[in-house]
Amino acid sequence: MDTSKLHLGCGKKHIPGWFHVDALDFAHIDHRGPVDDLSFIAGGTVEMIYASHVLEHFGRQTYMAVLREWRRVLAPGGILRLAVPDFGAAARLYMSGTLPRGIEDVRGLVCGGQRDQYDFHGMIFDEIDLTRALKEAGFSTVRSWDWGATDHAWLDDYSQAYIPHMDKETGTLVSLNLEGVA
Repeated sequence: MDTSKLHLGCGKKHIPGWFHVDALDFAHIDHRGPVDDLSFIAGGTVEMIYASHVLEHFGRQTYMAVLREWRRVLAPGGILRLAVPDFGAAARLYMSGTLPRGIEDVRGLVCGGQRDQYDFHGMIFDEIDLTRALKEAGFSTVRSWDWGATDHAWLDDYSQAYIPHMDKETGTLVSLNLEGVA
């Protein structure tokens, strides 16, 4: 069981060579269970964690414990690659008055898709707040990451969320993509 690269809350998305953890049961899941309990992994052993639009599913009172648990399993210099809905970008778009469907165009970013019992959002983040949280959880460095410059850029997931939908040329990226270095 190689857990050096974890894909947490992966859902239907599969990255070959990664260890997949999700509460839902899909054929590619290596460990079915909650992503906030990685007790089956020894501390300080993981090189990379990728969690795309997962952290916001935890509440105001629990998300910091989740970040600390993810930090616990990372080796020194290991990377937590996060993508979360960018509340700042969504708010700016909404306030611009230019969204064709108004609030409906940002509702999923704020509330979640609500397709199953796990698909509800309990937190919102902007860059300043998420950077603070990552530092408080023990990450030494926090930096932005570009979805197009990763080894999983081919994976069309929410780290590539744009409004208008899928307009990656002229749209607005509404995913806040930050990495924390252990």
